Amino acid sequence: MSTRSGAAAALLTVDEHVATIRLDRAPVNALDRDAQRALHRAAALAATDPEVRAVVLYGGPAIFSAGADIKEMSGMTHADMHEHASALQSAFTAVAEIGKPVVAAINGAALGGGCELALTADFRICAEDSRLGLPEILLGVIPGAGGTQRLPRLVGLAVAKDMIFSGRALAASEALRVGLVDEVVPGSEVLKVATERARSYAQGPTAALAAAKYALDKGSALGLDEGLAVERERFAALFGTEDRMLGMGSFVARGPGNARFRGR
Repeated sequence: MSTRSGAAAALLTVDEHVATIRLDRAPVNALDRDAQRALHRAAALAATDPEVRAVVLYGGPAIFSAGADIKEMSGMTHADMHEHASALQSAFTAVAEIGKPVVAAINGAALGGGCELALTADFRICAEDSRLGLPEILLGVIPGAGGTQRLPRLVGLAVAKDMIFSGRALAASEALRVGLVDEVVPGSEVLKVATERARSYAQGPTAALAAAKYALDKGSALGLDEGLAVERERFAALFGTEDRMLGMGSFVARGPGNARFRGR
């Protein structure tokens, strides 16, 4: 295992091609400005490091993140927040646009910005006692780090409106039922299960996984014809990769599912 980033608020370690971005802002992993900058840096490192083929987002065994630092935000003016909102969204977008499979490992609460951060992942594994929600309406504001946009794309407009209008937090069982999380496991198993899932993707063809993620994420926001054009371009580009040659060569020689990809 190696450490790529020593930023106090977000640590990046890499082990067997899986990077773990660990939020480290005691006691509740508040996503203040320093944490946002550290998260942005860690995401950039994970995205560009060729040794990294999948990523786990983790807040530790007690809590994923309780969201923004409300004390820090409470003193901001309209002008302050107009400037800050861009930096806030930029940090979360950097995670969402990591061109590799990303799995969120959620213990405890993922609220407000913590829930919005979890939404940037491709998959979410949470503990049986986890709570997920967007309580910003209870503070007289709305989610500002992607919640109003990513949540309805995941769970549907009606469920997203109920969560955002009420500010209520969902228990793990309800989060699973509505599709907010993909798997619920005992708290002691969250990181293990999330890492195993990430490692299963890390064994795949890196460029093809990146192409699939791009086509799914970008194409789903476009009309069908535009989405098909995105898919077509990414599909054709993969014929210039070594992993495509390995995959097709292995299929011809030994049948499906036997290729050993090199990530190139």
